[in-house]
Amino acid sequence: MSPSHGLQYGIQLPVQSQSTLYAEPWEAAAGPDDLLAVARAADRAGFAYLASCDHVAIPRRLAPAMSTVWYDPVATLAFLAAATERIRLLSHVAVVGLRHPLLTAKQYATLDHLSGGRLILGVGAGHVREEFEALGADFERRGSVLDETVDALRAALGPEEFPEHHGKLYAFEGLGQRPRPAQERVPVWVGGSSPAAVRRAALKGDGWLPQGDPRDRLPARIARIRRLREEEGVAGPFTVGAIAEPLYVGTPAWDVGRRTVSGTPEAVAESLRTYRAMGVDQLQVRFRSRGRAELVAQIEEFGEEVGPLLR
Repeated sequence: MSPSHGLQYGIQLPVQSQSTLYAEPWEAAAGPDDLLAVARAADRAGFAYLASCDHVAIPRRLAPAMSTVWYDPVATLAFLAAATERIRLLSHVAVVGLRHPLLTAKQYATLDHLSGGRLILGVGAGHVREEFEALGADFERRGSVLDETVDALRAALGPEEFPEHHGKLYAFEGLGQRPRPAQERVPVWVGGSSPAAVRRAALKGDGWLPQGDPRDRLPARIARIRRLREEEGVAGPFTVGAIAEPLYVGTPAWDVGRRTVSGTPEAVAESLRTYRAMGVDQLQVRFRSRGRAELVAQIEEFGEEVGPLLR
């Protein structure tokens, strides 16, 4: 996904994660057919990617807020890859420190191979202590674990059938993995908005996925990324992301919430173009909806009426 083609937009899938922060009531009773309908609509409407989250298990103390509905991202994206044609497949984000990098590489290399090179690997440090403890992963050092895991994944998702990595935590060589990814270089986007996460994205990633930063905080963080990359001599394309406020194209006939950006396609596009002016390349959007039909209609209208105004 090239940052040079105006402001691109992707969508975090509904249904597959149902945190009370963003899930709509209708998603509780939704399932695979709804995911398929939304994915196909986004594919037809010119969206850049579909995104799926990653949690293995949610502790009771967090379940009331986070829910326990978190579909596995590899299984979900593979399921939708077979039902779509061009749209890219983003893990937003894979908590790769929960698994050995060779296991992660096997799963995501297979996904990239089967989808014809549509994977974007979004990675993050994670935040649920009990999840790490249950899986025998290091919660306290999850930042440094992620740093090395990204390096190990670069090797394991590269072109070599027998990748090699020698680090403090992981070491492997002489172990072959096929199929290889279809892409020569799988894009790695790093998630998180802490100073450490922003630095990690700048120096190790091909892109940055902020964690819902308000608009007024983005310019300083984007400037820091550019400064870090320049100071360290890191070259190559880099995709700056952002998560937009909830959207509703048109005049809603119900209460969509005061934070929701709504109105004519021109008004919605004008609001979103400010992200591009900050230096954002891709915007993750989420639409308010009361059911699958309304969500699909919003996706279609956004693609037809708003998308062309963002290019």
